[in-house]
Amino acid sequence: MSSSRRLLLLAPLLVLAACGTLPQPFRGRPGAVARRLRQPPGYRVAVVPSTLALMTDADAGSLAAALADALATQDVPAVAGSGLPLDWQVVTAAERQAEMVVPRFALRDADGRALGMLVGQPVAVREWVEGGNPLHRRIAAEVAPQLADLVGRIDAQRRTGDERASGGGAPVLRLLPVRGAPGDGNASLTARMRDSLAGLGFQVQDAAQGAQFAVQGEVTVVPSGRGQQRVEIVWVVSRRDGEDLGRVLQLNEVPAGTLSGLWGDVAFVVAEEASGGVRDVVFNAGGFPAAAAAEPPAGSAGAPRPR
Repeated sequence: MSSSRRLLLLAPLLVLAACGTLPQPFRGRPGAVARRLRQPPGYRVAVVPSTLALMTDADAGSLAAALADALATQDVPAVAGSGLPLDWQVVTAAERQAEMVVPRFALRDADGRALGMLVGQPVAVREWVEGGNPLHRRIAAEVAPQLADLVGRIDAQRRTGDERASGGGAPVLRLLPVRGAPGDGNASLTARMRDSLAGLGFQVQDAAQGAQFAVQGEVTVVPSGRGQQRVEIVWVVSRRDGEDLGRVLQLNEVPAGTLSGLWGDVAFVVAEEASGGVRDVVFNAGGFPAAAAAEPPAGSAGAPRPR
């Protein structure tokens, strides 16, 4: 295209931009919802240097500072450190998977309640261990837009009662009662799984109405010889359109009768591990719009471990 042709196409845009006297009936009158959203943010985020990030204290502080700076560029008030009593918090944890490290960023309110979690891009173990400010700034730049979107949606919901005012909401998941477990396993696993999934950012409910995803857990216990039992737990993740999205499988052997009574800490460990696998399945299905650009780790498969 010639330069004269490009100027002809641009000319009408320049004319419109110059017309400052055009009628602007909505200027300065954004409506009730928009007025609430235009108020100064009702939160500040403290990015806490974490002992769960598989790095030195110095690198944890560097990553926290880089993330706080990156959030500030996204118009989210943020500081590095423990913050003040009413600040929300971002806590970084990391998990090694083969030769990669996968960072996770948990958002909590001032009371410590989980608001959501984002999974960052995997980083080579050697690069993670070497650390340094350039790496930390890269990680922060990758996750800050998604984290800012998550914070904004939650703040929009608190201001207006509607998360859609800022473009989305938490995935709604129906958790069905666990089946087939001996002892109090069905009730214990269902309760612990509900807590763990809510802590990862799901809106968990019993009813099917309004749910985008569903999770059904089933336990099978069979003798395996030498006084042992094999425990198999399968969590089936499905979608509202009927598609079977994936399964999270947990296997272990325990002494016979171990799980015939109270499951106790075993239910907590099972749910903590299985909920991460469910989250990854939903991530792969595009169920977390705030983290659509983040690559989730490979599906995890945990195992019940009696204590």
